[in-house]
Amino acid sequence: MSFENADPGDRTAETTDTAGDVPEFDEGRYLYCIVQAGADTTLETTGVDDEPVSVVVENGIGAVVHPCDGLYDSSDLTEIRRWLVRHQTVVDDAGERFDTPIPFQFDTILRGDDGAVREWLREERETLERALSGLAGHWEYRVEVVETDPIDDETLIERDERLADLQSEIDDAEDGTAFLLEKQRDQRLAERRAARRESVTADLESRLAETVREVHALERSPTASLDADAVSDERDEGETLCRLTLLAHEADEGVVGSILDDVASTDGLEVRFTGPWPPYTFAPELGESDPQDAGGANP
Repeated sequence: MSFENADPGDRTAETTDTAGDVPEFDEGRYLYCIVQAGADTTLETTGVDDEPVSVVVENGIGAVVHPCDGLYDSSDLTEIRRWLVRHQTVVDDAGERFDTPIPFQFDTILRGDDGAVREWLREERETLERALSGLAGHWEYRVEVVETDPIDDETLIERDERLADLQSEIDDAEDGTAFLLEKQRDQRLAERRAARRESVTADLESRLAETVREVHALERSPTASLDADAVSDERDEGETLCRLTLLAHEADEGVVGSILDDVASTDGLEVRFTGPWPPYTFAPELGESDPQDAGGANP
């Protein structure tokens, strides 16, 4: 697992792939998220590795942090998983307490003490204020459309004239010619399946775009997810047609749900809808002077 670390001096991120490359520092602040907060604000929660969490505030903008003296690196996947979940829990708690946060990914650390955090908040004040204002009340949602009983090759061949012709030629051909024709058939099958996925995705994106602020397609196979255990068994069945991430106002969640219910009413389709999540995908890029994100704590 790779991590990044931000130095408040030049604040350029270093990506580390091996334990020997992990940057060393005496004091730092692990960053969970940015929120709108008043002076003397607190957050009653426990951070990664049971560290005490605090809110460092400067001019109405707070950074949810805990003190640290190194990156969180481990070869124990269970321990990493526990850290990721705890990180997400703190960000969720901050969202409930302060409204939509600007979340940082796992293991984002700013070198220095609370004073360094306040300095960074002052430098990025305009960008952070604009982002917090723009994201207020908005959350990230994930949508996955699954075909529970994918159409088999025989059915596709029956429905597609070109495929039917190729299959007829294969049946009558000698071995060598049949082999080449089978490659053409398989390519055509792949194209038809891709076209179906693209059609479903485009139609759903269009319908959702009328309600949500942003909608983006994701890779059909997720790399990591905090709710992976909950859906791992489900992923063994069916074919994922599309995965989307949405930025929507909390007041529009019911409308989004109605659109997805309509899709789910189609025979053979199942819709998996998760959220609200802090808007990891839609958090702003804060520029060269920001602590860059790292890891893979996305929902």
